Amino acid sequence: MAEKNREDSSDMQRRADKAGGVTRRSFLRHLGAAGIAAAALPGGANSKDMTSEEKTLDTVVPIAGAMPVTLVINKKKHALKVDPRTTLLDCIRENLAITGTKKGCDHGQCGACTVHVNGRRVNSCLTLAVMHDGDEITTIEGLGQPDNLHPLQSAFIDCDAYQCGYCTSGQLMSAAALLNEPCGHSVDDIREAMSGNICRCGAYPNIIAAIQQVRAKA
Repeated sequence: MAEKNREDSSDMQRRADKAGGVTRRSFLRHLGAAGIAAAALPGGANSKDMTSEEKTLDTVVPIAGAMPVTLVINKKKHALKVDPRTTLLDCIRENLAITGTKKGCDHGQCGACTVHVNGRRVNSCLTLAVMHDGDEITTIEGLGQPDNLHPLQSAFIDCDAYQCGYCTSGQLMSAAALLNEPCGHSVDDIREAMSGNICRCGAYPNIIAAIQQVRAKA
């Protein structure tokens, strides 16, 4: 039976070829040939076979209306040209590859992107990079280092104030700013001051405990 089906299929192919028709097999055969031809064109060439001019055209894409801006991030200057619509968050993560600052909601509702600008906490997804020319910006990478943790980072470890960890950098940056803000010492005061930072894992009691630990020592 299988042999008969193969013979019938071959007969159908021969009849289609004679009639100039298109079968599934002939379509796939032509599609494969087109793919190989496309790979041989300059756009699909290996980078080592491209001329320097072609490499330049392929890798350097001018940004229409790009504006110069100098960002001082974690005490290091970065001179850039960015699209004026680029948020501070995207500039930090995409242009400078400083990825400790997280993108959560991208609408200023979760606090995962919190950084310090001139000492004040800011949702970096809600502000434009070009608005901060020359400003002092601190991200989680500038708060502390593995061998020299900020007191809050140590307290978060002591109090187990994180679970998945995605919101932790924003929580820490907000908590660090809170230490220098007029905030009462009750749980409700701290909860209100940290209300802009959401933890989907629900580690709020431990986060508050960590903040209280640092404030008590201070």
